Amino acid sequence: MKIATAAYPLDVLTSWAQYEDKIARWVAEAAGQGADLLVFPEYGAMELATLSGPDVAADLEASLHAVSDRLEDADALHLRLAREHGVHIVAASGPADTDTRPVNRARLMTPTGQTGVQDKQIMTRFEAEVWDVIPGNGLQVFDTALGKIGILICYDSEFPLLGRALTECDIICVPSVTEALAGYWRVRIGSMARALENQCITAMSSVVGEADWSDALGTSFGAGGIFGPPDTGFPPTGVLAAGELNAPGWTFAEVDLGQVAHVRRDGVVLNRRHWTGQIGRDGPAPSVRLR
Repeated sequence: MKIATAAYPLDVLTSWAQYEDKIARWVAEAAGQGADLLVFPEYGAMELATLSGPDVAADLEASLHAVSDRLEDADALHLRLAREHGVHIVAASGPADTDTRPVNRARLMTPTGQTGVQDKQIMTRFEAEVWDVIPGNGLQVFDTALGKIGILICYDSEFPLLGRALTECDIICVPSVTEALAGYWRVRIGSMARALENQCITAMSSVVGEADWSDALGTSFGAGGIFGPPDTGFPPTGVLAAGELNAPGWTFAEVDLGQVAHVRRDGVVLNRRHWTGQIGRDGPAPSVRLR
C-alpha cells in the first residue's frame, strides 16, 4: 500500500465551501498519487474555529466549542471523500465536547463508510494546565482492509507503554502539532522508537506554518514522516520517507505489510517478541546503596 502523511497549513476560512474545497483538493492530490491511507495532523481541525469569526478563533475556550460544533459536518465530508476516492483517512484531530470537558479526538474513515474514534491519552502541559482539554477513550486497534491501524496523537507517541498497547497494529498513525523544532524531534523520535519496538510502520503528520489568529497554535514546525524497523527489507535508518521541514504537502511511502510480518517472525532482532523478556519487566528496578 501507499501511505500519505500531511504537512498541513491552517487557513483563515471565510466559508464552509472554502473548507470543503481545501480538504477535497488535499484528498484528491494524495489519492491521485496512489495513496491508500491519508494521515492529517493533530488539531488541524482548529481552522474550523475561524468560521465563527476572529474573536471566537482567538478565544481559547470559545474556539474549543466552535470546532466541536462542526466536527460532525467535517466527518461527513471526510467520509464522502473516502468513499469517492477509495481511501482510508485519519481526519485532523480537534476538540470534541463531552459531558465534562473537551477531548482531543482523531477519527478514522474508511471507503466502506466505517468510522473509528481515538482520543488523546496524555495531555501536554498547555492542554492540561491552560486549555483544560482532558484525556478521552482508551487506545484501540482498528481492524481495516489495509491492516490493523492504531493512533497515538502527538505526545502519546513519546510513551513506550502506550505504544505497547498497540502491539497488534501493523500501522500506528501519529498526528502531531509542535510549536518548536525540539517538539517535532520529540514526536519523530517517539514515532521511530514505536516502529522499532513494535516492528511496525509509523506515520507522522504535522501542522506547519503560522496560525497567529490562535493563541493555542501560533507557529508550528513539522513535516510528514513514515518510519519502520531498521531491519531486513527496511532502510538501515528506519526512515521510509521524511518530508522537508515546514514545507506544506504530502509525504509518501510504499509499505509492504508482508515485510512487517517477516521481520516480526524472523528479523535480525525480535524486539516485539522479546518485550516480555526485558529486564525490569516485574516493575521498577530497586534502589541500591553504593558501597
